[in-house]
Amino acid sequence: MIEVSCWAGRSYRFDPAATALMVIDMQRDFLAPGGLCHSQGEDIGRLRPIVPRIQGVLEATRRQKLHVIHTREGFAPDLSDLSALRRTRNSVGRPGPLGHFLIRGEAGHDFIDELKPAPSEQVVDKPGFGAFFRTTLEADLRKAGVTHLLLTGVTTQCCVHSTLREAVDRGFYCLVLEDCCAAFDPALHAAALAIMQGEGHLFGWIAGSDDLLAAFENPHA
Repeated sequence: MIEVSCWAGRSYRFDPAATALMVIDMQRDFLAPGGLCHSQGEDIGRLRPIVPRIQGVLEATRRQKLHVIHTREGFAPDLSDLSALRRTRNSVGRPGPLGHFLIRGEAGHDFIDELKPAPSEQVVDKPGFGAFFRTTLEADLRKAGVTHLLLTGVTTQCCVHSTLREAVDRGFYCLVLEDCCAAFDPALHAAALAIMQGEGHLFGWIAGSDDLLAAFENPHA
């Protein structure tokens, strides 16, 4: 068993064989020049610092033989899986330097070079914010015997938080690595973490990447 020291003096214990690292939406459209968010005027520099930290966590979890899941938000080229509500945002499908924004198969939809999945790692293409929405993720996790999830990625208050809420409702034990998540507005990142801790840590556990890496070095029997 691995035991991670978490915020508020709590501990998160997990069996590596029953645990998956989730790398959420580390895509060019969110993090690269010319992608959707950069083209909309967002400061992608506020997201980039988490990239090397996720790389370190990803390398460590691979050594520990955890399951690894990479998610991508995106939609069919004909927009058949885009809701009427999302259509009103008028961003999905527009042309940009990296192809049509958030369209599966376009360069912007794919992962940044630093965080490409290994051939054996699962990729979940999701037509929404949460990773369980209209995907086979829950069935895949159940089949693999996964009960615990380590969450990283962007953005904290949107796709990370949506996935966290979906996972908790399904009974998964979730640890959010706070320095491996980011938002364009630091205040929203902080607010999302505060919500996770609210009502007696309603949405699970929070720790830093250093806490997880230290736990890997000193596992419990």
